[in-house]
Amino acid sequence: MKRIAVVIMILALTFIFGCTGMSPKQQSSLSGAAIGAVAGGVLNKQVGKSPVTGAVVGAGVGGAAGYLLGK
Repeated sequence: MKRIAVVIMILALTFIFGCTGMSPKQQSSLSGAAIGAVAGGVLNKQVGKSPVTGAVVGAGVGGAAGYLLGK
């Protein structure tokens, strides 16, 4: 569990400093993909399926949603 927290903190810092030169639409797409990947992986793990597949599908859906809803 401690390892997961460290990975999440590193990813959060990467997004904070890596998104400074992006447009709002690009930031929304990237944020949506990241949130979708985490949610898809966790949900698939909970139902007993492959978390990797859930993360890939979640990233695609989240990225598309972020792009469409981006300002």
